[in-house]
Amino acid sequence: MIVPTDLDRTFRDRAAAEGILDVAYDLIESPIGSLFVATTDRGVCEIGFDPEPEAEVERLARLHGARVLRSPRPVQDVRRELDEYFEGRRRDFDLRVDLTALPTFQQLVLTELQRVPYGDTDTYGGLARRIGNPRAARAVGGALNRNPVPIVVPCHRVVGASGSLVGYAGGLERKEKLLALEGALLG
Repeated sequence: MIVPTDLDRTFRDRAAAEGILDVAYDLIESPIGSLFVATTDRGVCEIGFDPEPEAEVERLARLHGARVLRSPRPVQDVRRELDEYFEGRRRDFDLRVDLTALPTFQQLVLTELQRVPYGDTDTYGGLARRIGNPRAARAVGGALNRNPVPIVVPCHRVVGASGSLVGYAGGLERKEKLLALEGALLG
């Protein structure tokens, strides 16, 4: 059965307006490729590169609840702020971030990561020291590799101890583009 476009849009908008979604998502285009963006009522919970929506929806349903629906309206603030960021008009995100589905250590690392300013970089070891666990550089790297909200939670700002570009789930080419956009100088 084919549902008319207007009816489908009305259904999705109404579900979001009524607050009956656990997660709303949409696909948005950016200068670094298509992004899968998802939000809960607590904030943005995922920004995914090279999206495979079916797999993302299943994972989100396991983490946040079964009511996951593509609905552009709830992600419009995320879309606007990402557009402003990519246009060079935004340095800091005003978005709420939902990290509640993550383990405590990863939440700690990602919360500290949000303190790395636009245009600056830090190292895995530097972040480990800042969270009070200087020997946890590898664990910090693992936490960053599974960052569900890249760009907004800026794991691209973390480089190797020598200042080299290492490890980015979105690929080193994207990491380089994001750092170039921010004017970050690498060693």
